[in-house]
Amino acid sequence: MSNTHPDKSSPLIDSDALAKLQAWQGRSETLVDDITAAPVRALSATLDRDDALPVAGTHLPALWHWLYFLPHHRQSEIGDDGHAKRGGFLPPVPLPRRMWAGGRLSWESGNPLQVGDKIERTSTIVSVTHKAGRSGELVFVLVRHEVRNARGLALTEEHDIVYRAAAEPGEKAPPPTPAPKDATFSRNIVPDDVLLFRYSALTFNGHRIHYDRRYVTQVEGYPGLIVHGPLIATLLVDLLRRNLPGAQLARFEFRAVRPTFDIAPFRVHGKPAEGSSDGKTFSLWGEDADGWLTMQATAVLA
Repeated sequence: MSNTHPDKSSPLIDSDALAKLQAWQGRSETLVDDITAAPVRALSATLDRDDALPVAGTHLPALWHWLYFLPHHRQSEIGDDGHAKRGGFLPPVPLPRRMWAGGRLSWESGNPLQVGDKIERTSTIVSVTHKAGRSGELVFVLVRHEVRNARGLALTEEHDIVYRAAAEPGEKAPPPTPAPKDATFSRNIVPDDVLLFRYSALTFNGHRIHYDRRYVTQVEGYPGLIVHGPLIATLLVDLLRRNLPGAQLARFEFRAVRPTFDIAPFRVHGKPAEGSSDGKTFSLWGEDADGWLTMQATAVLA
């Protein structure tokens, strides 16, 4: 089996290929679901929370809508990496490594998502862009989601997806950024196989980088299983909830800076944002065992 890689001087995505991918811009799909109690109970247990049992009318915590509208591709439609094969709603980007790079969310005041709601999500491909950097080719896909219940619009989300070229032999990671050291509150997280499996199962995420150690190390070239970006974002918001019980989010944005691996514990941190005069804005971030920044986020309370 050959281990050769394409010459970086000959891009996989030229202007014609990019134009074909950009033909996906404007495409949309609408899905429906029900906010049932079982996934809420399960994620509460996974995050090691001691929550009251959810009942009809229980408010859905911020980001927990990721438990719904799950992809249900048939087994024959799954690609080698555990994701659905390229094409369909998302454009068929010919780069093998796919990551959730970040997002921006805003909640409608007075219309929280609740257990028992029937919900509808309309998703639209906003843009497809290409960049060639030091680590090779990158394609960014921006998807906008609008979630509605019977009372109207409840949540708007912009979801950033990045596709990367395969790892080159001896490829060096981008220079890391030291994590801030002035947290007001923090929590230590042990990303063991069980935590990653439970979150993958709860979100019906078949991406092998989160549970298949042979695949992630030998095929994608990473040192260990990758902690889900949405899980880290959820842990950041959960940290805020633990320190400010009852707080409701109006806006949240996050950006993945560096992969987090399961080979060592990591930490999530938070503090009031500098210059926030109303006390409603908080800086949140993730830090790996070596002290490097892994995720940056800003939360604004309602």
